[in-house]
Amino acid sequence: MSKTSEPIVLEQPIKRGESSITEITLRKPASGELRGLKLTDLINGDVNATIRLVPRISQPTLTEQEVAALDVADLLGCADAIAGFLYKTGSTAESPAA
Repeated sequence: MSKTSEPIVLEQPIKRGESSITEITLRKPASGELRGLKLTDLINGDVNATIRLVPRISQPTLTEQEVAALDVADLLGCADAIAGFLYKTGSTAESPAA
């Protein structure tokens, strides 16, 4: 089962025709969805990298234009969720000392 973010409640909803999107959820990206992006840019919250990745992993699916038009606080919420996905979770055994 893939990991998803907590719902990100948008400060400024996205208008789509007669309806509006008030919250989005991001899922942990697969390796292929990171093509063309630098992991360090994503970890550091790079705006361009975030705008390119969010449409690939958002529910409902957003366009790059919609992501580029997000409120700064909403984009920051997306960047924080993405950075959280890129860190290894769980306990890992340390290498035994020689």
